[in-house]
Amino acid sequence: MTLAIDVRGVTVRYGETLALDNVDLQVPHATVTGLIGMNGSGKSTLFRTIMGVITPAAGSVLIDGETPGAARAASAVAYVPQAEEVDWSFPVSVRDVVMMGRYGKQGPLRRASRADRAAVDEALLRVGLTSLAGRQIGRLSGGQKKRAFVARAIAQDARVLLLDEPFAGVDKPSEAMITQVLTELAAEGCGVIVSTHDLAGLPGLASDVVLLRNRVLFHGDVATGLEPRILARAFGWEEGA
Repeated sequence: MTLAIDVRGVTVRYGETLALDNVDLQVPHATVTGLIGMNGSGKSTLFRTIMGVITPAAGSVLIDGETPGAARAASAVAYVPQAEEVDWSFPVSVRDVVMMGRYGKQGPLRRASRADRAAVDEALLRVGLTSLAGRQIGRLSGGQKKRAFVARAIAQDARVLLLDEPFAGVDKPSEAMITQVLTELAAEGCGVIVSTHDLAGLPGLASDVVLLRNRVLFHGDVATGLEPRILARAFGWEEGA
């Protein structure tokens, strides 16, 4: 069976800095995988490498059996960025942002079809933003902004989703809604990987967890991954970690 994400022996360097060291990561479809680690552990670098934004010094990446470039061209993979990566002053509405998820299915003139509009309407409904569809994206709350980008991924109809800190700066209702939507998408067959610092929320979100500290220290069930002896290795709470 084709994996949603298949990372083999990936090494990434920034000059003399080793950002990722021989990383292996396999994420199947129909699951949510949590990715945790302290700041600087390589989580965002791993996401950018999976998406093909960064070319690794060694190793390979496949998304749904395709190279990152081919997967992006086929709209098979969607990425929900950290808030810091978005220009919130850009004059686009919430609907415009969600419609961007349909670009891969449109012609060069970006003319929205009836199917495109229906997909956007459905995505907005699933994340509870229908009434705010016409609002400029920067005028949303932190939680609403994250929901808008989750809606973009839903509208894209991607089979693989990567979310980088979707719960940072998010209110509890938005966190609950995002968690519900992600678990629903996994039940529908999507492969989802979520980078998060919210350890308390992981058992209700993910079936397994990856602990990253520039290399994979643990990949397994959430209950084991959250044991103090395992977390200590990822967060540097013991010598020799």
